Amino acid sequence: MDYTYNSHKKISSSEMSSLSAASVEASAATEGAEQKKPLKPCCACPETKKARDACIIEKGEESCTDLIEAHKECMRALGFKI
Repeated sequence: MDYTYNSHKKISSSEMSSLSAASVEASAATEGAEQKKPLKPCCACPETKKARDACIIEKGEESCTDLIEAHKECMRALGFKI
């Protein structure tokens, strides 16, 4: 039987493989949690946001009501309360 010394404790090769498997599972779970972070309002609907902002800068808010409403609808579709 193979033994590896780790922190002054003998660990068999079968224990090493189960420890390795556990660490791989833990890192996979961490990566999954990072990918499921909630979407921030600033990052939602970039296409409608860009068009809305450009219109407001060039023409003023009063002239861009259709683009503003389109952006609000996109945000609502993603679950934001606007």
